[in-house]
Amino acid sequence: MMVLICLIAVLCPLYYYHQRHPVNYLLLGIFTVTLAFAIGLTCAFTSGKVILEAVILTAAVVVGLTLYTFWAAKRGQDFNFLGPFLFGALIVLMVFALIQILFPLGKISVMIYGCLAAIIFCGYIVYDTDNLIKRFTYDEYIWAAVSLYLDIVNLFLALLTVFRAADS
Repeated sequence: MMVLICLIAVLCPLYYYHQRHPVNYLLLGIFTVTLAFAIGLTCAFTSGKVILEAVILTAAVVVGLTLYTFWAAKRGQDFNFLGPFLFGALIVLMVFALIQILFPLGKISVMIYGCLAAIIFCGYIVYDTDNLIKRFTYDEYIWAAVSLYLDIVNLFLALLTVFRAADS
């Protein structure tokens, strides 16, 4: 819980100072270290096989979706319409997580949650990559990096949830 509070405490000033040169690098570094600590704690209680499966699948999905988005953007496709749908799906996912916390529904429910989260964050990878190509200016590289970084990390954690539930 403390790590989550630290992440939010760093993410807020990072958003505010994302165009201030020396401060944005420092805040990005602190954010990265804090998030790495949280992921490390998550992986510490997971088998190596499950982590390797999640890493390989995450890498393959990220490369595939990034290549697809660049190809589609070159052909004139715009993915900006995904924003409201993905945000709504993220709200549903957070409510589903809250229900899971209050009323644990079992292993199948955890796998469904992980699969839904993986699909949503695949959509966010396409959406944020398209924003990186078309909407972010040159000076907004820090915030673009944070957006994609969070998408990739959340996809990894969603896949880790699915594989961990399947492994147990």
